[in-house]
Amino acid sequence: MLVSAATAWEISIKYKSGKLPNIAPLMISLETAILDEGFTGLPITLRHAELAGGLPPHHKDPFDRMLIAQALAESLTLISHERLFDRYGVVRLW
Repeated sequence: MLVSAATAWEISIKYKSGKLPNIAPLMISLETAILDEGFTGLPITLRHAELAGGLPPHHKDPFDRMLIAQALAESLTLISHERLFDRYGVVRLW
């Protein structure tokens, strides 16, 4: 299973802003915590950025747009409860 760099980025921002105070132990090294759980990091490529920027404006959140672009570019299934993702034609689980 993959974890997008965009997810780690968003988690870090939310933690720093106080929205995720309970994850302090993970923030010592979020990358290590993710990898120790058996996940593989998915970097953001130039292609992903280009696709995210060109998506229709159904969804405004830049992190979610990146996840959508990565799923489309890499033929991945997104794990998310956001039904709005379906408007982009991604395969979504949950």
